[in-house]
Amino acid sequence: MHTVSGGEVAGILVAVFWAILVSFLAVALARLAQTLRATTKLVADVTDRAVPLLADASAAVRSAQTQIERVDAIATDVQEVTSNASALSTTVASTFGGPLVKVAAFGYGVRKAIAGRREEDVPATAPRRAVIVGRTVPTARWTKRNRGKRD
Repeated sequence: MHTVSGGEVAGILVAVFWAILVSFLAVALARLAQTLRATTKLVADVTDRAVPLLADASAAVRSAQTQIERVDAIATDVQEVTSNASALSTTVASTFGGPLVKVAAFGYGVRKAIAGRREEDVPATAPRRAVIVGRTVPTARWTKRNRGKRD
């Protein structure tokens, strides 16, 4: 019979340890390869879906740029119309403003003159007296604005 020495036992143990280690590494590498395949497939799917989305986004940006150019043209036209309206307003005010003020002042003067003549034609009435319990107050203390405020 052959006896096994301590070095041979140690060699067998090391060989078994390396076999277990290699099998664990093989399993880890197999799982890593599977993960890489799934990642590659995911990237391919994302690329397939992203290309049409990018094309749609590019078309939307072009459309928005066209709309912005139209709005800019409209804003320029509105600014021009505003300046024209301001100039027209100034012209109308300078052309008709002075004469209209004169006509209004003349009309006011005529109304005042007619109202003054009417007051002269109406005979004066006897001054009114306000009676407060126990005494008489002259009319001069009571004016039109405080007639309703009698104490």
